[in-house]
Parts: sequence; structure tokens; C-alpha cells
Amino acid sequence: MDLRTWIIDDHIGLADRFERSIGDIVPVERWKERADGGGSSIAWLVLHTALHEDLAVSTACRALPPRRATWQADLGLGAFPAHAGLGEAEDLEVTVSVDLAALASFATEVHDDVQDWLAVSDASAFDDVPPATHRIEELAGISAASVPWLHTMWQGKSVGWFVRWESIGHRQGHLGEMISVRNRLGLSPF
Repeated sequence: MDLRTWIIDDHIGLADRFERSIGDIVPVERWKERADGGGSSIAWLVLHTALHEDLAVSTACRALPPRRATWQADLGLGAFPAHAGLGEAEDLEVTVSVDLAALASFATEVHDDVQDWLAVSDASAFDDVPPATHRIEELAGISAASVPWLHTMWQGKSVGWFVRWESIGHRQGHLGEMISVRNRLGLSPF
């Protein structure tokens, strides 16, 4: 198996695991519930991971405006700043405002766009270090003052890092968290 096949298969596998573990089991109308009165909701985790993956691949790596810009109103996030949803801790005001049907479509579109890009990208470019912090400030309107930790974390990282972390590792970690929420909501299939 070559590197491209491994990356693509792993990325596809995340969407498949999400569908089998969350999409097919947790009714979308329950995505905003916070299990045991704490932690993050599935809605927050889906929004958070989709925003990160989109910002990382579309904007930091590919120098495109984030998809969020065209989805902001449909998602119900028009009243929020461009960095809303990026933090690890759930912002309940954001979650309450999110349109769940739009969220599911947005997350799917982000995943499919990254998948399409992975299929045609030059793997040798994964060593390139894009000007990520400049791009997210200029193309997404997310300043270092608003999310200093993100700018610090993304500074000097390679395209390969963004793919490995934001498109695969970060999503995998939060998928595990979603499964835990599902189980604590009493929806474990086991």
C-alpha cells in the first residue's frame, strides 16, 4: 500500500465509522444533548472537527477561503465571530444556534472536499510548510489575538501535519468522544 492509499483509506474510514457509530444510531435531534449534564455534545464535536478540518485544509494548505464563510448563515452562526467553534470547550450559545440539518450537510461537504483533494494532491507537497497563520488571518478573518493558541499550534507545520492531525487524528479523537456521549445518552448498540 502506498502513502496516498493509506491516507485516503484512513480518511474514508473516519466517515464510515462516524456513520456506523453515530449517524446510524443517534437521532440528529439528540445531537445537542449533553450527556450527564456536562462534556461536549455531538453537535459541538461535529461542528468543531468540521471547522478545523476545513480551515486547515482549505485555508491553511490550499489558500482558499473556508467553506464556513458560505455556510455561516445556514449553520445559524451568522451572529458569531469567525473563530466560534474552534475551541475545545463547548460554547453553549453556538450549539443552541446551530441548525442540525445544515451541520450534517456542512460536515459531509467538508469531508468530501478534503477527500477529493487528497485523491489528486501531490504527496511530495506534504513536506511543504504553508504560511498557515497568515492565510487564516487573511482568508478567514481569524486573528492571532482571537485564537492565539491556534496560530501558535499551526505556525511552521507542514501540509502533511495538517492532513495527519486535522483531517485524521483530531477527528478520530473526537469521534471517540462522540461514541462516549452516545453511550452515556443510553444509545449504545452493545
